[in-house]
Amino acid sequence: MDKVHSLIAGERDVRLDKYVCQQLPELSRSRAQRLIADGHIAVNGRAAKPGLRLNIGDKLRVAIPPTPPEQLLPEDVPLNIIYEDDDLLVVNKPPGLTVHPAPGHPGHTLVNALLAHFPHLADISDSLRPGIVHRLDKDTSGVMLVAKNSVAQADLAEQFKTHSVTKAYMVLVKGHLTPENGIIEAAIGRDPRNRKRMAVVAGGREARTEYQVVKYVGDYTFLEVRPQTGRTHQIRVHLSAIGFPVVGDKIYGVKSPFLSRQFLHACRLGFSLPSTGEYIEFKSKLPEDLEQALEDIA
Repeated sequence: MDKVHSLIAGERDVRLDKYVCQQLPELSRSRAQRLIADGHIAVNGRAAKPGLRLNIGDKLRVAIPPTPPEQLLPEDVPLNIIYEDDDLLVVNKPPGLTVHPAPGHPGHTLVNALLAHFPHLADISDSLRPGIVHRLDKDTSGVMLVAKNSVAQADLAEQFKTHSVTKAYMVLVKGHLTPENGIIEAAIGRDPRNRKRMAVVAGGREARTEYQVVKYVGDYTFLEVRPQTGRTHQIRVHLSAIGFPVVGDKIYGVKSPFLSRQFLHACRLGFSLPSTGEYIEFKSKLPEDLEQALEDIA
């Protein structure tokens, strides 16, 4: 459970990250900045940036998550490797597999599996997320990229940061979504009513999602969705916000008698190889449980 602090700014024109560190000395500057970026610190009920200048009387809510485990252990979890070279590997992640350890998920993650296959990953970059340059939700399946050394990790992370990576997902939503092609632009941040959820909120981080209807199936719409930014739960939040929730999504969507997880599959991922700069794409076909769900509702 998060440890929550409520603060009232007593200074004017001081940076948010600096003020939080002054008031909560157990937090380092970088830790405070990470908490702000992840939406755990709100100012007057809204998401903020580390460099925000506070005014006297501003109300701060600081939610500090439990510290994740400090030691990662290799685990014999099967990996479906699509591609591998000296710098990276592309895996087809199954549903139900968490990407990295976190409170509530201390083990049996993709990272634990990677360490069993590639022990040297423990020596690169973030000790709790070695090789990880992006994430898929636990119940999202599909193609995912992992760096094998610190140089490649920095290169790939920069590609994600500058939105030069192509990402496409196959998604099923409730209802007939029109028009058949569209763009959803709405800022996303922590839901002020439930900090474990994300929501479209004023003052959130910019988020943009493109979609194209593949076909209508009964009372549902089968989509290809291409997020242009990488906000937490972006696709699920955006589609729910416009009234077309993801089927099987227990948090933002609608429950389904056909599925035990959300209908969300990362079907395509394109990026430039760190070694040569060559652009390359990888695809993952729709898994059996999602194929079956389409047949069941047809």
